[in-house]
Amino acid sequence: MATLLLRRRLRLRRRRGCRRLILALAIVAAFTFFVPLDPSVKPAASLSASSFFRHSGRASLRPPPLSNSSLHSSSPLPNSSTSDVVVGSSDDKKVVVRPLTKKKKEERPYWLLPPDEALMYAKREIENAPLVIDDPDLYAPIYRNVSVFKRSYELMEKILKVYIYSDGKRPIFHTPELQGIYASEGWFMKLMEESKVFVAKDPRKAHLFYLPYSSRQLKEALYVPGSHNLRPLAIYLKDYVNNLASKYPFWNRTKGADHFLVACHDWGPYTTKFHDELCKNTIKALCNADTSEGIFVRGQDVSLPETTIKFPKKPLRYVGGKKHLSERIFLAFYAGNMHGRVRPILQKYWGDRDDDMKIYRRLPNRISRNMSYVEHMKSSKFCICPMGYEVNSPRIVEAIYAECVPVIIADNFVLPLMKC
Repeated sequence: MATLLLRRRLRLRRRRGCRRLILALAIVAAFTFFVPLDPSVKPAASLSASSFFRHSGRASLRPPPLSNSSLHSSSPLPNSSTSDVVVGSSDDKKVVVRPLTKKKKEERPYWLLPPDEALMYAKREIENAPLVIDDPDLYAPIYRNVSVFKRSYELMEKILKVYIYSDGKRPIFHTPELQGIYASEGWFMKLMEESKVFVAKDPRKAHLFYLPYSSRQLKEALYVPGSHNLRPLAIYLKDYVNNLASKYPFWNRTKGADHFLVACHDWGPYTTKFHDELCKNTIKALCNADTSEGIFVRGQDVSLPETTIKFPKKPLRYVGGKKHLSERIFLAFYAGNMHGRVRPILQKYWGDRDDDMKIYRRLPNRISRNMSYVEHMKSSKFCICPMGYEVNSPRIVEAIYAECVPVIIADNFVLPLMKC
């Protein structure tokens, strides 16, 4: 009889132990899903009830919420220095419940990222660019880091979006000039406005904002010949930017730091002087990249190649020297106006004094009848590019076109497209 009673007590105790264990597990499971395990422990599973069932798609089956007081009274959770939680009484087996580890957040495709996040993604990709061993389209020695350049260029074509303001009256705005020595700004405007890759119709998706004005057209429209007064040009551009800032939120958001302009006329830098944010913050792509005047900001602004275009329908007509080094009969060549402080000195010491050094004020008719300016460049090993009133010169690009070595004589000049 005593043995039978002892067996019944053992069975009852086992059942109670199982019930306590099941209850403890149920409480901890509910506790894990609905409230954090500990102020210092925030597992990924501690979602709100609504978000948990919204993700599981079974919101209609949500159980009634459990209060914190009932949880603590029925199964107190001891404070622990670790993230493990121990439940159960002293006469039961201890159950160690570990919080669920956070799953790594899946990255969204770059084309779905907000502009700021897309730029951070691009930065990470560029910093971890795959090594370029051999690319037939890239000549590695001319790049500081060919692998970084290639990855950066690829990401630019995939990610970069530019919003172009539609504001501004023609011809100062939205009227590209495609011919002459200042054609670089016009061709940039034309190609950008026609682009289906870079242009964003929605400004909220843009990384950069383009101010589509022409410094050449601004000069033609507002400058009074002989006045030497650039104030009307600078005031006009200042009023334009102030109008954009009052009409749209984008300028004020960054004080113009994500806006840019392209100006190839010698006076381009001075047209920004009357607006502090435009002059100091905006990215300026300038042909006149002179650091001594306090306008061009090294490391922020871009030195734009000044490219002479004589035939807009055939802009690449004069590209290529097509002459071997042995066929280049002149050591060096220059012909042009003698303004500025460098060119007269060049003429004084080398003009008409050396058969190998062809230095002219302007190419005389008696010579140009037999050999044109372009042919002189293509027949020279070196093409001299001295500064005039300003540091920039279209001869740099002309020399590259003719495949002679450009010899640049200018102080404080950031070379075109130079990374600085």
